[in-house]
Amino acid sequence: MSARSVRHRAEYVVVLSLRALVRILPDGAVRGLGSAIGLAGYLLLRSRRRLAQAQLAAAFPTRTDAECRAIARATFAHFGRLLVVLLKFSTLTPDEMRRRVEFDGEERVRRALAGGKGAIVVTGHFGYWEVQGVAQALVLPPMSVLARPLDNPHLHALLERIRGATGNRVIYRHGAIRRAWRALAGNETVGILIDQHILGGDAVQVEFFSRPVATTAAVAALALRTGAPVLPIFCLPLPNGRFRLIYEHPIELPAAGSTDPVRELTQRCTDVLEMYVRRHPHLWLWMHHRWRDEHDAPAREEDLLPLADDAESTGAID
Repeated sequence: MSARSVRHRAEYVVVLSLRALVRILPDGAVRGLGSAIGLAGYLLLRSRRRLAQAQLAAAFPTRTDAECRAIARATFAHFGRLLVVLLKFSTLTPDEMRRRVEFDGEERVRRALAGGKGAIVVTGHFGYWEVQGVAQALVLPPMSVLARPLDNPHLHALLERIRGATGNRVIYRHGAIRRAWRALAGNETVGILIDQHILGGDAVQVEFFSRPVATTAAVAALALRTGAPVLPIFCLPLPNGRFRLIYEHPIELPAAGSTDPVRELTQRCTDVLEMYVRRHPHLWLWMHHRWRDEHDAPAREEDLLPLADDAESTGAID
C-alpha cells in the first residue's frame, strides 16, 4: 500500500471518527469543536493565514491590519465550524434537518421552474453552502450540482453520499456542461459556484472587490443558451444551530444588443456575491488564492481546509 493510500485511509478514519463524535454532541459543543479546529488551522497554516490577511487588506483598504487579522481569524473559525456542522447535519433525519432551516424566497425557484427552462442557482464558498445544497431538496425538487472529485477517494464517496442524501445529483468535470444542459432541458435546477480561479478558455474576466478575477463562464453560457433563470442563493447561520436559506431575485439577463453578454451576466452574478461577502466577510473563503496572474499555479487541494474546497477550476457548487 502506497504512502498516499495510507494517508487517504487515515484521513477518512479521522473524519468518520469526528462524524461519530458530533452525532452525539449537542449543537453548542459541535460549533465549539468546529471553531477550535478552525482556529488550530489559523495557527498552523501560516501561508494560508498570510494569504487571507493580504487579500482582506486589498479588498477592504480602509480597514486596519488588526481588523483584517480579526476577520481572517473568524474566517478560519467559520470554516472549521462548516466542516463539523456539515458532518452533524448529515447524521440528521430529513425531519430533523427541516426543523433547523428556514427558507426565504424559495418560491422564486418554483416560479423559475414554472417557465419550463430549468433554473440555475449560483453561490460561492460562503456561509453554509453545503448545508443549503442538502436542505434545499427538502422543499424543492432535487438539483444537479457541478463539482470536482476529491483527491481522497474515501472522503469523495462520503461527501457524495452526504450531498445525495436528499436526492441531489453531482455532475463532475468530464462532460459537465453537456450534462448540465441536459438537466436544464429537463426543467431541473443546476447549482454552480462562481468564486474559484478558473484557468484557460473556460474563464471570463470580471471585477470582484474592484480587482480582476478569472471566473467560470459556465453560468452565463448555460443561461444564454437555454434561457434558464439565474438565481443567487446563500445560507446564513442563525442562533441555536439553525440556518436561513436565502433565494435572491433572478439576475437580469443582458440586453439583446450587449457586446459581451457572457461577461456582463457573470459580472452581475459576482456583484451579488460581493454584496453578501461585504456584509459578512468572515463567512467567505479568504484563504483561497482568488486574485492571481494566469501564470500562477493553481492552489493544491491539500493546502485547503478538508471538505472546504473541492471546486478548483470548475466553478462548482459543492
